[in-house]
Amino acid sequence: MYEYHIEGGFPVKGTVKASGNKNAALPCIAAAVLTDEPVRLKNLPEIEDVGVMLDVFKAFGGSVEKKAPNEYELRLETVRSSEIPANEARKIRASILFAGPLLARTRKAILPPPGGDVIGRRRLDTHFLALTELGAQVHINGRFVFSANKLIGKDIFLDEASVTATENAVMAASMAEGTTIINNAASEPHVQDLCRLLTAMGAKISGIGSNILTIEGVPKLHGAEFTIGPDFMEIGSFIGLAAVTRGSLTITDVKPSDMRPIKLAFNKLGITWSIEGSTLTVPAQQSLQVNCDLGGMIPKIDDSPWPGFPPDLTSIMTVIATQVEGTVLIHEKMFESRMFFVDKLIGMGARIILCDPHRAVVSGPSTLHGSELVSPDVRAGMALVIAACCARGESIISNIYQIERGYEHLVEKLKSIGVQISRREVDS
Repeated sequence: MYEYHIEGGFPVKGTVKASGNKNAALPCIAAAVLTDEPVRLKNLPEIEDVGVMLDVFKAFGGSVEKKAPNEYELRLETVRSSEIPANEARKIRASILFAGPLLARTRKAILPPPGGDVIGRRRLDTHFLALTELGAQVHINGRFVFSANKLIGKDIFLDEASVTATENAVMAASMAEGTTIINNAASEPHVQDLCRLLTAMGAKISGIGSNILTIEGVPKLHGAEFTIGPDFMEIGSFIGLAAVTRGSLTITDVKPSDMRPIKLAFNKLGITWSIEGSTLTVPAQQSLQVNCDLGGMIPKIDDSPWPGFPPDLTSIMTVIATQVEGTVLIHEKMFESRMFFVDKLIGMGARIILCDPHRAVVSGPSTLHGSELVSPDVRAGMALVIAACCARGESIISNIYQIERGYEHLVEKLKSIGVQISRREVDS
C-alpha cells in the first residue's frame, strides 16, 4: 500500500499535458469485443481502471499489445468466454459495459455485480431497460445473466440519461437487426467518442452529440484506429489546483468545446482562463471571489447531464470554494453520498454546512491545515489532494489507489509543476 505526503503552500507553475479521457477509454475498450479484427486505441490513459478493463478483455480470449506509449492494439478473434471475471468486476463499475457488446457478438453475457466508487446508489435499471427493449432476457441470481436469440432495433426511451446505459445500448444496437432510436440518450464527450469509434468500425449512427441517437444495425463491424479525446475532468482538476495555490498553469491538448459548461461554473468563483488552439492557460492573478447572482443572491453550482456541469467535478469545486471570498451553494444532484467527504475538509479548517446528502454551503476563504486523510473515491480523492496543496503544513493521504484509478502519472505531473509531494510505501 502507498500514501501521499504533501507539503502545502507552494504555488504551481509550468505546463502539463491533458491525459486521455478515462470515461471514453473504458467503453472504447469494451467496443473492441464487437469485432474479430484489430482495434487500435491511441491516447489511452495509463491508469488502474484501464488496466482492469484490458484484463477483462483478455479474459474473453482477447489479445492486448502495447504499440507505443498510451497506444494499444486489441483483438478478440474468438470469444472463449462470455463471463466477466468476478474479481475484476468488483474493482470497476465500468465492467458492465461489456454486457452490450457480448450480447451483440455472442448473444450471451454473464456479469457479477459491478464495483467501483461508493458514492451512493448507482442504478443499473436503465441498462436492463435498454437491453431488454432490444430483445435480451435478464436473469438475476447473485449475478446478471443476459441472453438473446437475436437483437432487434426499437424506439427506446431511457428513464434517465445514463452515460453507461446509453453506451451499452449503442453498442448492442450497432449489430441489431433494423433501426434503433435512443431517446433521452446521454451526450457527454465520452459518449460521443464511443459513437465515433463505432462509426469508424462500420456502425451507422446519427445524432452524435444530441440526446436522440439513431442506429442502423449492421451484421458485422470491422477493425479501426481511434484516438481518445482529452479528459476534461483532469483538466478541471488542474485548473482548480492552479487557482487555489495562486499559481499559473498551461495545459496542452485541450478540446475547447468540452470546457464551455465547466467555465460557467468556475466563473462563479472568480476563476477564468484563456484558450488558444488546444492550449489552455490559467493566469496567476485570479479574483477568487464569488460572483453573486442578480440582486446579490448566493449563487449555486449544481451538476446535471451534459451539457450541464459534470458531477465528477463537484468535489473539486467544493474545495475551490473554501479558498474563495464569499458564499456558494454546491448542489450535487446525481449521487447522494458524494458530498460526505466534506467532513475531512471541515477537519482541515473549512467552513462548510452540509445541509443534506446532496447540498453543502461553503463560505470562504478559510485557512486549511494539513491533516491525515483517506481518499473515499476518485474525484473526492483528487479534491483532497488539491486541499492538501493549498493547506499549511503536511497532509498524508491514504487509500490512494482510488485516486490513481482515474489520474494518470499524477505524482509525476504534480512534481513537474512544483507540488511538494511524495508517494511512500507503508505497511498494509
